[in-house]
Amino acid sequence: MSELPISSPYRSTPDAPVSDAERNQLNSRLNEAFTAGTIDADDYQVRLDRLFGAQRMGELVAVVEGLPPLQTYQSPAIAASTGGRPGELTEARPGNHLTVITVGAITGVVMLIAILLVLLF
Repeated sequence: MSELPISSPYRSTPDAPVSDAERNQLNSRLNEAFTAGTIDADDYQVRLDRLFGAQRMGELVAVVEGLPPLQTYQSPAIAASTGGRPGELTEARPGNHLTVITVGAITGVVMLIAILLVLLF
């Protein structure tokens, strides 16, 4: 039984032909897994042979199983590295004029309420 979900294209469309783009993507994933030490040299070679010999998507199940999952999201810009080293401070982002006006207005209202409360009591 395969560990891949039924929604995986390798299981949901097993008779579909393997595209060059799919082959290239899996080749990159295999290279990354081998470089990271997730798969050994013998397993890497067997999977490459299966990858380039496969004609249909269903034949790639054995190639994909056990590989680290494919990242399907992008890092948000706020969390993306700016190239600095850990612990370094970055330059402050420029303030938004509307934010400055809003903070000023709220501060003014709070001060006005405080003055009125002092005068009333």
